[in-house]
Amino acid sequence: MKNVLMGAVALIALTAPASSADLPARPYSKAPPIVIPIFDWTGFYIGINGGGGSAHQCWDVINAAGLVFSPPRGMGCHNATGGTFGGQIGYRWQIANSVFGLEAQGNWAGFRGSNANLAFVGVQDGTKIDAFGLFTGQVGYAWNNVLLYVKGGAAVVRDKYRVFDFATGLNVDNGSETRWGGSVGTGLEFDFAPNWSLGLEYDHLFMGHRDVDFFFSTGFVGPAGGRAGTARIGQDVDIGLVRVNYRWGGAGAARY
Repeated sequence: MKNVLMGAVALIALTAPASSADLPARPYSKAPPIVIPIFDWTGFYIGINGGGGSAHQCWDVINAAGLVFSPPRGMGCHNATGGTFGGQIGYRWQIANSVFGLEAQGNWAGFRGSNANLAFVGVQDGTKIDAFGLFTGQVGYAWNNVLLYVKGGAAVVRDKYRVFDFATGLNVDNGSETRWGGSVGTGLEFDFAPNWSLGLEYDHLFMGHRDVDFFFSTGFVGPAGGRAGTARIGQDVDIGLVRVNYRWGGAGAARY
């Protein structure tokens, strides 16, 4: 019996390697391809901006206290300069490397300036822009998380005007208006953190010429509230801004 068991063990030992050699080879599985995320500017965004601007103003008198000037007589030009702060909200969508968008922007402004009136001796013409808004479309090109764009659309500006005595600083008359025009601009924006971007932008506002009625201010020359005359005022505005935006949506974490 013992000899039979020893023979069985020897037989198993001899046949085991041959059986292992007959087993099929383990199949080779290829590693899945690495998917690299592509940055996407698509999504809603909201942000703040700040910077400065200059409004170039030229005044012509059409009538003064009932005296009509035909053609209008030039009163001179000046630049109203100062700072601005505001915010913007918009939406962008990206197709391949092209980016399209719509945006609304509103800003407080403190642009002020004046010049000596060339038509009437002893007085100054002054302008203050205290607010403006932009409603624009955008077209841009993206290099991953860097976006270069141009924009254009409508602009609205809130203007306040005054004519004041040079010697005393007292107002002679004043006027105001809300003026609509067009705007074009360009900007460069860089995504520096997930969903956060920093940009620089320049805008030019074409505000055209408008006839503005003036009214006596404090009875210094004429009756307070009485009509003093009408001036034709031309205006163009240049604005430079630094912008920070927060965006919802899109791929905002890729850096390649």
